[in-house]
Amino acid sequence: MLIWGWRTRIYVLAMTTFLCGRCGNPASHAVRKAVTKFTLFFIPLFPISVKYTAQCTFCGIENRIPKEDALRLQAQEEQGQAQAATGYPPHPSQPQGFPQQGYPVHPSQAQGMPQQGQFPAPGQQGQFPQQGQ
Repeated sequence: MLIWGWRTRIYVLAMTTFLCGRCGNPASHAVRKAVTKFTLFFIPLFPISVKYTAQCTFCGIENRIPKEDALRLQAQEEQGQAQAATGYPPHPSQPQGFPQQGYPVHPSQAQGMPQQGQFPAPGQQGQFPQQGQ
C-alpha cells in the first residue's frame, strides 16, 4: 500500500504598497509564493507547481503575477529595508512608491494648524471671517 498526495506551502516574499486594481486604494499587498510538492508517505519529494500571487490587504482580492514581478517586488522591499537600516536615501534611478510618512492630503481637507482669525468669534456659530478683513 502506497500513501501519496501533495502538499502546498505558502511563503510571503514581500509586503509592498501600491494601488489595487479592484478597489483603487493604495493598500499593502502580500506577495506570496505557493509551492505544491508531491508527497510519498507524507514526505515532500519534488515540486509539482509554483504560483506567485499578490493579495490586497484592503479588499482581499488575490491576483496571479509573473515570477519576474514577484522577484522584483521582493528585491525592492529588501532594498528598502537595507536603506532604512543605513539611513541612506534611495538612488534617483530607482522607482519610487508611496511616501513612507503618509499619503498626500486631499485638497478639501484642512492642512496644518489653523491661523489666527480662522475660528468664529463667540456667538457667531458657523461663520468664518474672510482673510484680509
